[in-house]
Formats: sequence, structure tokens, C-alpha cells
Amino acid sequence: MTRHHYPLEPFFGKIIGPFERFLRQTTAGGIVLMGMMLLTLIVASSPWGDTYRHLWETPVLIGIGGGHLEMSLHAWVNEGLMALFFLLVGLELKREIMVGELASLRIAALPVAGAIGGMLAPAIIYHLFNPSGEASAGWGIPMATDIAFAVGILVLLAWRIPRNLIIFLTALAIADDLGAVLVIALFYTQTIDINLLGAAIGLIGLLFLCNRAGIRYALPYAVLGILLWLALLKSGIHATLAGVILAFTIPARPIYTPQQFEEHLDEMKKELRAKADHSEP
Repeated sequence: MTRHHYPLEPFFGKIIGPFERFLRQTTAGGIVLMGMMLLTLIVASSPWGDTYRHLWETPVLIGIGGGHLEMSLHAWVNEGLMALFFLLVGLELKREIMVGELASLRIAALPVAGAIGGMLAPAIIYHLFNPSGEASAGWGIPMATDIAFAVGILVLLAWRIPRNLIIFLTALAIADDLGAVLVIALFYTQTIDINLLGAAIGLIGLLFLCNRAGIRYALPYAVLGILLWLALLKSGIHATLAGVILAFTIPARPIYTPQQFEEHLDEMKKELRAKADHSEP
């Protein structure tokens, strides 16, 4: 079979090929993250630092019909993209809890216990150094783990770290971040909209009902997930929680049990044999 060669195909292949090979590497995400961190530190410390900071405060508006949502570029990353990040990490963690390294309750409890200790110890140390004054209110700042950097570093070192350790640290980072979000909601949020919080709880209930009903279409979960994100955002609670909640309500079990799948295969074999026998002269 003759393959058609276009004049510019080899040229673009030479340019795009290295990028495609790089993106296929498991360490690509970690390398990009670390590279962007270094670039950000350089730019923020340069004469263009003020311009860089003002750029992140640029308002970005998204609207559909009569409704719209306006936030700074910084807020869209923190509240929007991080919710998607939590969704992806939450799906991976859910798989490990169901059929992987964290399937045992005893093993799954270990990263949660580690996260609790990882939150309490920094807060206590901070309080010992800042027992009074305005700075004493900042005890919640050192409690959170930067999960994006934690996962990025783990990805970079994945070839030297055992898989079960990577899963443990990822679970610990997620539990730690969820705990920090709860601390912010309980101790640092000035006002929480109870009505929107109630709506968010109702949406969570609908997501669990969809799961229990065996609904496997993506659209209902996408719509309810977006509504949950909006409800949490407007209620005053960190909207990244929506990503984790959505991850744990999306169905992960197969449609057929192993026994049902085997029975289905047997039926197909019988049908094929019957057709083969019928077609023989």
C-alpha cells in the first residue's frame, strides 16, 4: 500500500516529533512543573516582577446567556484548574482504594493518620513561635501540603521510588489538602452561605444516587460536577473539593462481574458454534 508524502510533512515531523516524544515520557509533567517554577522565581524577582503580579490579577469573565462568572486569572487557576487536578488525582486514588495498594482499610488509614500528624505538627510549631500578636492567626498556613509540587516531584523520581510509596505519599497529600480546606472553611472563612452549602450537599447526594443507580454516562456527572463546583465556590468553601467529591462518585466498577462476563462469553461461543454448524454443507 502506497503512503502519500506531503511536501511539508517531514519538516513538521522534525519540529513536532521531539515534543511528542517528550510528552510521552512519564516525567514530562514533573519537568514542566519544575521548569515553570524556576522561570516564575526568575521573572518575579526581576524588574518585570510587578507586571507579572498584575498579570495574574487580570479579570477573566465567562458567561452563558444572562449569567456570568468573573474572577482573576489567579483565582481561575486556584479554583478551576486545581479542581480538575484534584479530579484526576482523586480518580487514581479511588482506583488504588478499590483494587490497588490501598484496598485494605488498615493500609488506607495509614496515609490519613500521616496527614493528620503532618497538619498538627506544623501548626503546633508555628504556635510555639507565635503565641500572640497578629501573626498568631497564621497557624493554618503551614498545615497544607502543596499537592501539585508533591506529585510533580514524585513523578520526576518515579523510576527510583517504589510504586506503593508513591501511592502512599499521594494519598497523604490529598488527605492533608482536604484537611487544610476544612480548616480554612471553619476558621478563616468570614461568611459561609448556608443556602448554597445546602445546595452543594444536595448535589453531592444526587451524584451518589447516580452512582448507586448505575448511571455510566459522562454527561450527568459533568453537569452535576460543574453545578457542585459553582455552589461550593459561591458558598465560600474552596471549590477544589468538588474535584475530589466528583472523583469518588464516578462509577469505577465494571458493568459485568467476572462471573457474568464468563457467562456472556459462553453464550457467545454457543452462538458462534451454532452458526458454524448451520453454515456447514
